[in-house]
Amino acid sequence: MFPSICVRDYMTTTLFTLQQSLEVLRAVRILVENDISGAPVVDENGKLVGILTERDCMRIDLEAGYYEDYGGRVENYMSKNVVSIGPDMSILELAKRFIDAPYRRYPVVKNDRLIGLISRRDVMRALDELW
Repeated sequence: MFPSICVRDYMTTTLFTLQQSLEVLRAVRILVENDISGAPVVDENGKLVGILTERDCMRIDLEAGYYEDYGGRVENYMSKNVVSIGPDMSILELAKRFIDAPYRRYPVVKNDRLIGLISRRDVMRALDELW
């Protein structure tokens, strides 16, 4: 029998978050300067409203370069249909989800508030400790 380990045991709780009203080119600069591949976007109450990913940022940079469209607000570029998980989900269940889905990370939400983030690497670390 395997021990039960949950997302809450391995999620990152120190997060870079972005506000939806932030100027998008500033947000891209924040991600690049901090070497992060994406960040959750939250409203003024800490509710998850989107995520700004590397893919979103590449689109922004291309539009700026090709069309001289230099920005706008994060809310106009972020991915809005964010799939999140709860802190009590099993690491094994999450590992299966990562195998079947294209995502690199999942926001962890409790009572509609963002409380953490868990990545593929976090799950690999958990599985390594488990085995």
